[in-house]
Amino acid sequence: MKQLRPHLAEETYLSKIRRLQSEQGYRLAVLFEDGQARAAAGYRFCDNLAWGKSMYVDDLITDSESRSQGYAKRLFDWLEEEIEKRGCSMMHLDSGVHRHDAHRFYLNRKMKISCHHFDKSYGSA
Repeated sequence: MKQLRPHLAEETYLSKIRRLQSEQGYRLAVLFEDGQARAAAGYRFCDNLAWGKSMYVDDLITDSESRSQGYAKRLFDWLEEEIEKRGCSMMHLDSGVHRHDAHRFYLNRKMKISCHHFDKSYGSA
């Protein structure tokens, strides 16, 4: 996760994960092989007027030394099984505009670019 979110401080990471889990239903799935974390996904289940019942993937990362070895595909397949089990109709995720390899992966998994994401920062929060 540090490779995807380098701004997170190691000393507060666990407490932040626990808070997201208790307040927002955040879940963390990790694919291990040979005792090493190869890929991870942070996700939550949502229900709203725009999308109905869906999964939102906050974080999806493959270890930089483990890329192009099928780990992301295996984890993505598992996420899709979870979507089916929960009766969701969609998966959503945002991806930084500079992450071209990730976009290629998502498009190969039959995802589509369906909207623009806008943001605005306020203060230091």
